[in-house]
Amino acid sequence: MAGARPGGQFRPLESGDPTTVAGYRLAARLGSGGMGTVYLSYTPGGHPIALKTIRPELTEDPEFRRRFKQEVQAAQRVQGLYTAPVIDYDTEGAQPWLATAYVAGPSLASAVGEHGPLPVPSVLLLLAGMAEALSVIHGAGIVHRDLKPSNVLLASDGPRVIDFGIARAADATALTGTGVSIGTPAFMSPEQAAGKPITPASDVFALGQVAAFAGRGTGAYGDGPSHAVLYRIVHEEPDLRGLPGQLAFIARCLAKEPAERPSPAEIITLCQEASPTPLRQSGSWLPEAITEQITQRVSASAALAATPTATAAPAPTAPVTQPNAAPAPTAPVTQPHAAPVAHTPATPVPPAAPPAAPIHAAPTAAAPHVPPAPGPVGYGPAVHHQPSYGPPAAPAPPAFGRQPGWRPLPVPPKRNNVGKWIGIGIAAVMGLFWLSSCASVLKGLGDSSDGSSGSSGSASGSASAKPLPDPKPVSYRGINIPDGYYVQFADSPPRPKDDEGNFYSSDLSHYDDELRSGNDRIVLLNNAQQGSLKTCREETRYAESVSLSQLSKGSQFCVHTGSGHIALVTYRGSAPESDPSDYVSLDLTIWRNAEDPDAEG
Repeated sequence: MAGARPGGQFRPLESGDPTTVAGYRLAARLGSGGMGTVYLSYTPGGHPIALKTIRPELTEDPEFRRRFKQEVQAAQRVQGLYTAPVIDYDTEGAQPWLATAYVAGPSLASAVGEHGPLPVPSVLLLLAGMAEALSVIHGAGIVHRDLKPSNVLLASDGPRVIDFGIARAADATALTGTGVSIGTPAFMSPEQAAGKPITPASDVFALGQVAAFAGRGTGAYGDGPSHAVLYRIVHEEPDLRGLPGQLAFIARCLAKEPAERPSPAEIITLCQEASPTPLRQSGSWLPEAITEQITQRVSASAALAATPTATAAPAPTAPVTQPNAAPAPTAPVTQPHAAPVAHTPATPVPPAAPPAAPIHAAPTAAAPHVPPAPGPVGYGPAVHHQPSYGPPAAPAPPAFGRQPGWRPLPVPPKRNNVGKWIGIGIAAVMGLFWLSSCASVLKGLGDSSDGSSGSSGSASGSASAKPLPDPKPVSYRGINIPDGYYVQFADSPPRPKDDEGNFYSSDLSHYDDELRSGNDRIVLLNNAQQGSLKTCREETRYAESVSLSQLSKGSQFCVHTGSGHIALVTYRGSAPESDPSDYVSLDLTIWRNAEDPDAEG
């Protein structure tokens, strides 16, 4: 099967995977993560590339697209020896993607997981290469923000740092399960874990974490739940037991204060001082087992590139995505309109054309005939040809004038309309009589009422005399809303946002230990009430907000929006005291368009 090779270097494409992206044929899966899926592909010259497609839910957010475009353009400026350069990209299409040079080697995470910690000389060369990569990345005005073992690839001539800066594009659109910034908790800096500004020094902290992982097989702050690891990063000292003495300087990278950490240039100097011999990258810088893996991947990639589907296909019709990037590969485009390209030479009019002439017989002088415009060359027969399926199409008359042999249809005799008008008059009289009877009945019902109003039941009675049909509920579990963020019920799923311009008109916001509704229509249910659409419609004890002190785990309240949505909110708890972030966790059941917009209830 394509993409599967001995040793499991490549995974085959799955049933839901695309086969091409912008003309690049996808040969195998390289991996997937929070941002998207990475595939193996090839340039027209046969050079392997890694092509990453972005998750659809991220591409729906305009802010993500804006940041993704900025970060990709900035990444083009990064041309270091220890980074994977950007080859091609598309940030505007329905499916954004990014292509970089392919690195034929395992990630540091998989290499250590399979073979154990690296020897000291390998760790020093790894550290020096990563520090040099950070120098180039920071020089381009980028902070990596998500440096971790899986984003460091081991090539035969040194490490490669990948995915630099791209995590920033997701920061404004997606929050992790604990409501903190995008990144891997075990490798975050203290300031990143606490939600403070990120600087290049944050990458140096992550570099120290990655070095500790490479030298001892585990991170410097242990494993476990994310909030526990983050707490140790912020409040406790790193655990470097078992780390060889030559690597003791890694502790400086893990200083709590960013200003106390060394720069990437200083780290390179520290690596040189710790090495008994000059640092030189070569083909033997890694243990033999990892070097063998790299050799297998190079062979497998070459074998995939040599398959007929990779080299014998005609060139795609789509232009190169980026004018300054690598040209589109020679793999065929799978879009339906591209298939006829192979038949471009077939330009002569087929024999079926002459019989079609009677269909377009000469028009009369009242309608000069304009011949149809010829179709594009190579895209099948002209539009006036007889179809190749079904019975022959009947000749269609022209828009103006008459064809030979045309006869008008017989005109029906005029009808006597007197009876019709008499019937309309009788119906109108009966309709007026019926309306008058209905009005009398309604007036009688109104006179017999007790005149009471303002209660929960009567308040909803006038608005729900003919209630809207019950919409289908949609449920979302575990929505975490940080302090200062809000959600809109029209979003699917509702994503926390921090746009100050819309905060006070939001459907549900979290601010200063309160949950607020921009429509001032929140109803806290008591323990005896069953949360349902019926309950939310009937309860009118509206309030502007609900204090977190009023809620316990399992408490429910209804929220009515000005756009007609109704939500039943179930409180699941707040961030624990040990967690540096501040958020509430909610379950939402939303009935969209459950009442008239701007209804006052």
